[in-house]
Amino acid sequence: MALVEIPEPFDFELSTARFRAFGLDRATVYEDGALFRAVSGREVRIAPAEGGVDVDPLDAEVEAVVRKLLGFEFDLVAFSSWAAGEARLAPLVVSFAGYRPTLAPDPFEMLVGAITAQQVSLFSALAIRNRLVERLGECVGRVWAFPTRERVAAASEEELFSLGFSRRKAEYVIGLARSDLDLDSLALLPDEEVQARLTALRGLGEWTADWFLARYLGRPRAWPAGDLALRKAVRALYGDADVRAIGARFDPFQNLTAHYLLAQFLTP
Repeated sequence: MALVEIPEPFDFELSTARFRAFGLDRATVYEDGALFRAVSGREVRIAPAEGGVDVDPLDAEVEAVVRKLLGFEFDLVAFSSWAAGEARLAPLVVSFAGYRPTLAPDPFEMLVGAITAQQVSLFSALAIRNRLVERLGECVGRVWAFPTRERVAAASEEELFSLGFSRRKAEYVIGLARSDLDLDSLALLPDEEVQARLTALRGLGEWTADWFLARYLGRPRAWPAGDLALRKAVRALYGDADVRAIGARFDPFQNLTAHYLLAQFLTP
């Protein structure tokens, strides 16, 4: 076990709440106060520690996953300083001090999760995604490796339908897996081009593209204005606001603002 230092502020319990809020996530298991992920066939344990997290085992590949998963790229100090001048938002940011939004370590996993969550509750989406993981993924200790793009591409729409996907979503997931879109290369493109390339695929709309920018790429100005929970959270603070237009008010911290607004729904 070795320490990976995390920029302060950092609250492990707050930051990992989304892995408990909707049930057991087979691909990112929270158990006994620690997170477990599968990395290259190894079970990796991530536990809170003074100054960061203890990670076992730890090497360069695992550290890259941990840094992505725990949102190292977010500048919470600059965000908190900016939010202090935003009267309605400031109390929320203070109450969730140390909340470092987690990010998806893998682009394909993130997009399949987003497709699964389209127009259903997050509880239902997680249950369906878990069945996919258990059917097509690999068990590594107490956690499952999310199925590879190649494994999903080899599956049939009927197989996904049997796991609880709608026929349309099964088509979308198989289509994504079999497409020639280089998901890794999207990190090199500006936000607008990422959105354009994703929405060119059947089943990947603006909502999915916005969340890809927010929860995989961690882009600072990502603002998923079409998300119903975000709309509810914005209007609770700002009344009958135009949710898309108000995003400019939070520039250049739209992504962190969205995550902090949604954090209210992750904790009791």
